[in-house]
Amino acid sequence: MSIDKETKTELMKEFSRHEKDTGSPEVQIAILTNRINQLTDHLRAHRHDESSRRGLLKLVGHRRRLLAYVRRNDFPRYMALTERLNIRRK
Repeated sequence: MSIDKETKTELMKEFSRHEKDTGSPEVQIAILTNRINQLTDHLRAHRHDESSRRGLLKLVGHRRRLLAYVRRNDFPRYMALTERLNIRRK
């Protein structure tokens, strides 16, 4: 269960810093958040799917590290990003 190409390009357009931006932390966090939401819905329906649960935990950890990086380097950008994606923060 992965993100389809249209959804991914829409996220890239919405969160990119410039026209050709595909790998900035904001884009990566947006894509990870979308994937995390998909897996969370899947796990609500399939409670015993331990493989997907492990994948979800890995994605959450990766997103957490990227958010920490953005927070360290540009706090206002971090605040704006967490607001736009509805991500809880400490």
